[in-house]
Amino acid sequence: MTRTIVASATKEIIIGFDQPFCVIGERINPTGRKKLAAEMVAGNFETVIKDALEQAAAGATMLDVNAGVTAVDPNATEPALLVQTLEIVQGLVDLPLSIDSSVTGAIEAALKVAKGRPLVNSVTGEEEKLEAILPLVKKYNVPVVAISNDETGISMDPDVRFAVAKKIVERAADYGIPAHDVVVDPLVMPIGALGDAGRQVFALLRRLREELKVNTTCGLSNISFGLPHRHGINGAFIPMVIGAGMTSAIMNPCRPQEMEAVRGANVLNGTDENCTTWIKTYKDYKPGEHAAPAPVAVNAPGEAAANNGGRRRGGREARMARG
Repeated sequence: MTRTIVASATKEIIIGFDQPFCVIGERINPTGRKKLAAEMVAGNFETVIKDALEQAAAGATMLDVNAGVTAVDPNATEPALLVQTLEIVQGLVDLPLSIDSSVTGAIEAALKVAKGRPLVNSVTGEEEKLEAILPLVKKYNVPVVAISNDETGISMDPDVRFAVAKKIVERAADYGIPAHDVVVDPLVMPIGALGDAGRQVFALLRRLREELKVNTTCGLSNISFGLPHRHGINGAFIPMVIGAGMTSAIMNPCRPQEMEAVRGANVLNGTDENCTTWIKTYKDYKPGEHAAPAPVAVNAPGEAAANNGGRRRGGREARMARG
């Protein structure tokens, strides 16, 4: 059974077909959030701290950390900012992290200071990216997200996207990186623009699981881009995509409707043994109220500031759109 291991300094998580669905919190990402980008450029990490704590409390399995602020400040140095953001977040919460950047230098800088075994997000099928990222993945012995596009862009043909994923897995093997350390993103298209986007990704996931035997992820809210009441579509998509074989997703864990769908799918998929997490989370649920999430251990914000040199105030491209 394919198992991808990620870890913080003290906590290990397994992504796998026989494991609870891995929720990768998406909120620490300035892409499309000009206010957050401006804050980070100015050295203000109050929103980063808030987002980290809220996502952990809401039940995120991991947190994605992105510091791509060039839309606000083209002169910003992403490696330094990503390192600073990563250190703050890993001082706040005891969750594995995903290092999210399209800049190779930023990924390497972050890997040097990351604790545990983070996930690198990401590599594509472009030759330049393969040659830059895969040696880092091998050197630091970490798993990597493989996005199913290459020099030709994102294909609307799911067979082409599968072929790109297969190419990345094979190239990773050439570097000595096992398939269980490659987490494929088959690329979820907006259902409002492409009517068979759902069927496409379900079929792709089954092939990725059965033929390549790899774990998978996606930018989950891409499916609802451009539609009203996006969280209803997202909530319906979650159990279907899990049923098709997806094992993780980059999503917003602070949306109760979507987290309920994840937890319900875990129960029905048999990965929430004895319904333990469901009962723990919803035993006091009353209609019209959102159940409080199961408690998680986090450091107080003051402790984080101390752990990170008191930097509460100091000086990736989106896959398509986040919900």
